[in-house]
Amino acid sequence: MSFNFKNPKIQKHMLEGYFGLEKESLRVTPQGFLAHTPHPFADNPNMERDFCENQTELITNVTDSPEAVWKELASLQKKAVATLLNLKTGKELLWPFSNPPYVLGEKDIPIASYQGELHGKELYREYLASKYGKRKMLFSGIHFNFSFSNALLEEGYAESSLDTIREYKDSIYLELAKKVTRYSWLIVYLTAASSVMDGSFFRDEERGRIVLKNLASPRCSKIGYWNDFVPLLKYDTLQSYVESIESYVEQGQLKEAAELYYPVRLKPAGENTLEHLKNTGVNHIELRMLDLNPLEPVGIRKDDLLFIHYFILYLMSLEDGEFLPFEQTMAVRNEKSASKYEEQSIWIETGWNSCFPVRHAALQVLSAMNHFYEKFENKNALFAIRFQEQKIYCPEKRYAVQVRTLFREDYVKRGIAQAEKLAQELEFVI
Repeated sequence: MSFNFKNPKIQKHMLEGYFGLEKESLRVTPQGFLAHTPHPFADNPNMERDFCENQTELITNVTDSPEAVWKELASLQKKAVATLLNLKTGKELLWPFSNPPYVLGEKDIPIASYQGELHGKELYREYLASKYGKRKMLFSGIHFNFSFSNALLEEGYAESSLDTIREYKDSIYLELAKKVTRYSWLIVYLTAASSVMDGSFFRDEERGRIVLKNLASPRCSKIGYWNDFVPLLKYDTLQSYVESIESYVEQGQLKEAAELYYPVRLKPAGENTLEHLKNTGVNHIELRMLDLNPLEPVGIRKDDLLFIHYFILYLMSLEDGEFLPFEQTMAVRNEKSASKYEEQSIWIETGWNSCFPVRHAALQVLSAMNHFYEKFENKNALFAIRFQEQKIYCPEKRYAVQVRTLFREDYVKRGIAQAEKLAQELEFVI
């Protein structure tokens, strides 16, 4: 069901699509502690709360390019930072790291409060806190939402043998979900940026102690956002995909579908429920494995967003295939492995008894991508690929390596200084 990019009609719409970003960040005091003031953006629907009151989520509108969505996120970041710097209760900052700063125990993490019809959201957060612990919920990241353009889907449907465009769209996104999950390790390896932690994440009495585990992205590692089992999903139809998730809810392994901590989610337009997904079909795909980049004023490099778009298109040029249970389990192991800091400890499984060092595996994929885009003479895509290759050829360009070099001596103190610096740099971003 892959796109036939040799078809001029499909090729014409190849780069079109719709993009959205959701960026989580903790509000902190200038001393490096979690803020305990009320959520200051209550009148802005693009500035929400995530798990706790002091975890801000910036939500862009849907845009038509990676550049446009990056600019919109930058605009939201500017507004949020300006508000926090001028609070009557005292200055606050957006913490630029995925890992939290000082944590004064679980009492330091107030669950987001909701009233009336929305009170169920608060109850759900209380359930998560009791099952996974509050500290884990402090990990912050970026979710990348993407959909193909209607014109591209219509041209692809015209070439297919399926009866309805709804059926075609669902099959396309199911295929993409399989492929992105299979290769989620590559995105983690290239964008992980969380190689330093404060000891208070693990124990109250360890506050101020720098922790340097063999982790580049703790939130994607075995200590991060994962269920206590590996979900095995069915991808042959949307109906079977939804039912495979529903079965875990019925068995009590998940409270609801939102508890599925997985690299990729398929989402409907509007109300985000499994019933609505089943009834209306897939509208877009959500990639959930991106760390905050504390070296960037906006929290993510535009180059990385461009690369992910090109990567998605490349994946949709590959032949479709099954995603067997052992392959799904392997994909999760690969992502957790790619979250490590030391490259020599990262091995990527590619099949039964088949395993490669991460640099070898990554360069293989990027080389194939390069060959694909050379055929279209797409210089922007080739530049985006070269940007990622440099992180492999020159390991010091990996974000995780740069972060550990800069912040390993005094993570929170230097992190606050970095937050101040990035707030100033935002003035020159757009």
